[in-house]
Amino acid sequence: MKNIIYLSILTILLFTVSCKKEKQSTPEKNTAIKNYIIDTKNSVVNWTAYKTTEKIPVKGVFKEVIITNKKPAEKPADLLDGLEFEIPVSSIFSNDSIRDYKLVNYFFGIMKNTLKLKGTINAGTNGKGIINITMNGLSENMPFTYEIQGQNIDIKSVMNLDNWQAQAAIEALNSVCNEKHKAADGISKTWNDVALDIKLKTITK
Repeated sequence: MKNIIYLSILTILLFTVSCKKEKQSTPEKNTAIKNYIIDTKNSVVNWTAYKTTEKIPVKGVFKEVIITNKKPAEKPADLLDGLEFEIPVSSIFSNDSIRDYKLVNYFFGIMKNTLKLKGTINAGTNGKGIINITMNGLSENMPFTYEIQGQNIDIKSVMNLDNWQAQAAIEALNSVCNEKHKAADGISKTWNDVALDIKLKTITK
């Protein structure tokens, strides 16, 4: 009888030790997923416009970018496709307050419903895509290229203002900037193409 009791106790002890070892050897799975979102406070839209017949560049930025459908993604590149944004034209900055005033009032101010530039990004996986931009009451597509550099997204494009029927706005701006937009030939000119270099910063949460 004693042998049976000892055998039963030994069996229970061996089973308990075995279960403990099994539990200890099973690694815990890390289910945490790193999600990226766009850091709008540190994102900027750089632009380069051109003046005079010599096509002298005039550089500036839009200091405010609003993402209207902000959502997280597992990779920075996944943030681009379907991204919707707004850019208040009042956030324009060219390091010249007089020029900024003229751009807001005599360029964008001439256009229809253009207190903000609005757009949607449609990005492919080959570093190219299309931005649909609403300006002057028109929505038109603009091709772009992009690169992912770590957690940062760099977008480059050239905007042809004629596609948004902005000729009247160009003429109005050129009129108030007449002397500033003259070269040695005495001809005042404001060009219809604007280069864009958009720097989107992302953060993890």
